[in-house]
Amino acid sequence: MGRIKTTFAKRKTKELFKKHGSHFSTEYDGNKKTVDMYTIIKCKKIRNIIAGYMTRLKKVED
Repeated sequence: MGRIKTTFAKRKTKELFKKHGSHFSTEYDGNKKTVDMYTIIKCKKIRNIIAGYMTRLKKVED
């Protein structure tokens, strides 16, 4: 079983995906930096959750 993501993380990730989806890739480390560029999230843990979920969405998209 995996970890369940919060509604905030899913909503923010889908919002970023719609606006800046082409700037993200299937690489987690690159997505962390891209999330920092396009959002103001002070908590590193939330940023990492969003980057991981974005990586998963991009892998499903391809």
